[in-house]
Amino acid sequence: MSKIALITGATAGIGEACAHVFARERYDLILTGRRADRLEKLAYQLNKEYNVEVAVSSFDVRDRDVVISKLEELPAEWKKINVLVNNAGLSMGLDPIQKGSYDDWETMIDTNIKGLLYVSRVVSNWMINNGFGHIINLGSIAGKEVYANGNVYCASKHAVDALNKGMRIDLLPYGIKVTAVHPGAVETEFSEVRFKGDKARAKKVYEGFEPLVAMDIAETIWFAVSRPAHVNINELTVMPTAQATATNIFRKSG
Repeated sequence: MSKIALITGATAGIGEACAHVFARERYDLILTGRRADRLEKLAYQLNKEYNVEVAVSSFDVRDRDVVISKLEELPAEWKKINVLVNNAGLSMGLDPIQKGSYDDWETMIDTNIKGLLYVSRVVSNWMINNGFGHIINLGSIAGKEVYANGNVYCASKHAVDALNKGMRIDLLPYGIKVTAVHPGAVETEFSEVRFKGDKARAKKVYEGFEPLVAMDIAETIWFAVSRPAHVNINELTVMPTAQATATNIFRKSG
């Protein structure tokens, strides 16, 4: 087989863009996500456009038992994964801590932290056995700073930052690369999910400046993956030109 990339949260946004970039670079793909219909449609499109093999597996990364069973049922040849992109993640709500939703907190913690751990636990052992691999963890500028009402989302992405550093140390003896990519404002479904489907409110997040798009991050991930064997990029923070920090964005009026 060709080289293989496993991408979580591949049904939209950065995950979908990564699927296109890795297919373009002749990687066979394992795509996971919650929306089976989108996975099947994307797999068909990638196979037709790039002539690569695509396996899909629909599951929610929050469900540990399902994550383990779905991954372990992959054929042996598909477990020789070169790249794991831990992309599945989300933000829910934008409330001060005293008004936060318990359900939103649990969704973010279970997806952004525990889901990443469940997938990484399985795949890292395959990489150790195979003697190669590169894990890409999708962080956020929210993992580097804390902003008003970002509390639990920021905490979850700070955890990703710490886990990335921990993985780098733990997997060092096995020659497995580990990289975190921390984007600033990227216009995807992210804000619509945060605001529970309120498209008008989501659109305002990106008004007055040019945000990043999913492909910007996918190409950054590919840059990290495509470095020579002796080079590991520990982390990258990627911002729109108009954004200096999580909260400092220059917006043009009118």
